[in-house]
Amino acid sequence: MVEVFCTNIQDSTVASKILNEIEGKFPGLKVNFDLEDCDKILRIEFSMDFEPKEVIEFVSHRGHTIYALEDIIYPIC
Repeated sequence: MVEVFCTNIQDSTVASKILNEIEGKFPGLKVNFDLEDCDKILRIEFSMDFEPKEVIEFVSHRGHTIYALEDIIYPIC
């Protein structure tokens, strides 16, 4: 499964540090940033029980804004 988050992290050095910290705290997750995206996306792939709020709290406590992007299903016209 994949969870996608919007963040305010713009610096690649900060993003790398956050990724390393997430990987250390939550082993088994595959995480990456897309800082080229206007939403500064943090993408997490997981196969275990995973609570997005844990990562939101983890990143927020480091002074960054983060929230889960909702899935939007557009109707076929």
